[in-house]
Amino acid sequence: MDSNSEVALKVGKKGEIFTTSEIRKRAHIKEGGRVKAEVVDNKLIIESIPSVKELLQRKPVIKMTTKEFERLSERIQKEEGIYG
Repeated sequence: MDSNSEVALKVGKKGEIFTTSEIRKRAHIKEGGRVKAEVVDNKLIIESIPSVKELLQRKPVIKMTTKEFERLSERIQKEEGIYG
């Protein structure tokens, strides 16, 4: 199965959609995990929601000191009118 292949899936009596283990593995969908679903132009898009543990295990996107973070947080709060 390549990265953009299509697969026919079975729909149960109550509307459950049954996927294959390969699809779940490629989409990082784990037993007991959570997914988000969105309908866009008559298409159902299902995405895995990473757990907090999974997010913390990822490499950081940016590096900043605590002071830099505090200054950024204050600036955003002021812009949103919630600082104080």
